[in-house]
Amino acid sequence: MKKRYGFLMSMVLAAGTLLSACGASDDASGDGEKEQKEDGFKVAMVTDTGGVDDKSFNQSAWEGLQEFGNENDLKEKEGYTYVQSDAQSDYRPNLNNLVRQDFDLVFGIGFLMQEDIKKVAEQQKDAQFALVDSVVDLDNVASITFKEHQGSFLVGLVAGLQSKSNKIGFIGGVESELIKKFENGFKAGVLTANPDAEIFTQYAGDFNDAAKGTTIAATLYGKGADVIYHAAGGTGAGVFTEAINRKKNGEDVWVIGVDRDQFAEGIYDQDANKSVTLTSMVKRVDTAVFEVSKKTMEGNFPGGEIVEFGLEEDGVGIAPTQDNVSEEALKMVEEYKEKIVAGEVEVPKTDDEFASFNK
Repeated sequence: MKKRYGFLMSMVLAAGTLLSACGASDDASGDGEKEQKEDGFKVAMVTDTGGVDDKSFNQSAWEGLQEFGNENDLKEKEGYTYVQSDAQSDYRPNLNNLVRQDFDLVFGIGFLMQEDIKKVAEQQKDAQFALVDSVVDLDNVASITFKEHQGSFLVGLVAGLQSKSNKIGFIGGVESELIKKFENGFKAGVLTANPDAEIFTQYAGDFNDAAKGTTIAATLYGKGADVIYHAAGGTGAGVFTEAINRKKNGEDVWVIGVDRDQFAEGIYDQDANKSVTLTSMVKRVDTAVFEVSKKTMEGNFPGGEIVEFGLEEDGVGIAPTQDNVSEEALKMVEEYKEKIVAGEVEVPKTDDEFASFNK
């Protein structure tokens, strides 16, 4: 049985500051962290097919790796780097390539990489890996997970309160246990705030098809939905495209972004800084990548453990940009955040849990 650990962001920032201060010194005394850096600690990540500039999941991971590299005076492409995957068949070759380059820690970004990480880790027992969004039960793999259902519940509250049509949509990328956490947490939040709401759900079967995202969004908006939450990676870009076009034509529609603060992706009036992004469910993949990289460089690689981030660890939540969120919604978000952290509300992850919750 694996252990579960959560890490506070304040600890991350404090530790990052300390590491930065150590790295800035030219003193070659016996500082253990300094010696590790001089030995050439190297960390890299393999993206999924969404790419490093997907403005979502992969980009957040890369931002965390960049922050870690900058705070520890590592050179990009030498001390830290990424390899982009154009297809799922690229995962294993990309992982093996980074191992051959003697990277001390290799991240696999996304649950779709689970089997490839497992195979490579079994073959490369001396290498150290970290898998984001899934679990591999091996001593040389750190498994990073999030309580996405908790953050999705909070943005569901916002959608339920602020929908005028009482019709709300959810668009997922690939239907899976992971994305079901987004869907069920969101639906629970919507119905908690607005029991009369009707929720439309559709999956694209792809995390990197913006055109399909546009088509599905058009269908859901056409059914009367005025808020759509996407958990679809690059496919979600198409949801913003459709919403922006409709907004410019006078329709009052919104998008809820995912993983990062996606306010900028929804801007339709640059001069007035107006956006179709109602809010976003922020998932701190950047924090997770930073923290696990830091621990590994310090000699505390969490191999064989599940490192989990939820509301209590500030690993998920609503975006800091709240221009379009009502005061009533923000008040309800804070109220339920406290209840969830205290264990008074158990947010559903699965279809069965949602069915029980909805009763």
